[in-house]
Amino acid sequence: MIELKTPREIEEMKPAGRFVGGILKELQETTKVGTNLLEIDEFVHKKIVDRKGAESCYVDYAPDFGTGPFAHYICTSVNDAVLHGVPYDYSLKDGDLVSLDLAISVDGWVADSAVSFVVGKDPDPEDLRIIKCTEEALAAAIDVAKPGNRLGDISNTIGDVAREYGYPINLEFGGHGVGHIMHGDPHVPNDGRAHHGYKLREGLVIAIEPWFLKTTDEIFQDPKDGWTLRASDGSRGAHSEHTIAITENGPIVFTDRTNL
Repeated sequence: MIELKTPREIEEMKPAGRFVGGILKELQETTKVGTNLLEIDEFVHKKIVDRKGAESCYVDYAPDFGTGPFAHYICTSVNDAVLHGVPYDYSLKDGDLVSLDLAISVDGWVADSAVSFVVGKDPDPEDLRIIKCTEEALAAAIDVAKPGNRLGDISNTIGDVAREYGYPINLEFGGHGVGHIMHGDPHVPNDGRAHHGYKLREGLVIAIEPWFLKTTDEIFQDPKDGWTLRASDGSRGAHSEHTIAITENGPIVFTDRTNL
């Protein structure tokens, strides 16, 4: 069921967005060659423990698309891994493409966001290009997230940006409703038909999350951890995500990192 938030509830969701956005901003600034994925996980764990009212949305999360409960505080996807990456004992190397996906509940309200970046001094231009594509698709989708438009307008906008860049589009995983739980209705696919689907209304809160792989739309679940989703052909991917609220004055980006 799709739930609409009241203006008061939207205000109550803002602290979670700032918290998640702030953590991702700090991680992007401090993650470098040599950083271990388990260090990133522990950093987030400590942030949650130190914040009154904060709870991980990932620890013990056990949906049907994973194998058993997730046991970490953040998703760390590297290179050909694009979603649900399980942190493990791996120190980042020069040129690694890293995607960090984080969802935390603060005082009962969830915020969910993701960022991708390359560590090291000599990033591959093709890595930077696919990251830019996800960022542009996210920004364009947010721009059309207005009352009266349709869910298909958001999805179609994301798909159009991907097509302009020449990247294939996977529809298995996408955005979703956000509120007291991390994954709710509606599903927000990364491609669709403009002017079709659910009519956007004030109070709708969703996570929009474009993610693409360079040369395939096919993924597989890593059998080693039962969670990490990787490109079927080994190509690299990127992922950008924000939690937003649709209001009469335009979208509110809860997880915006630019002014933190």
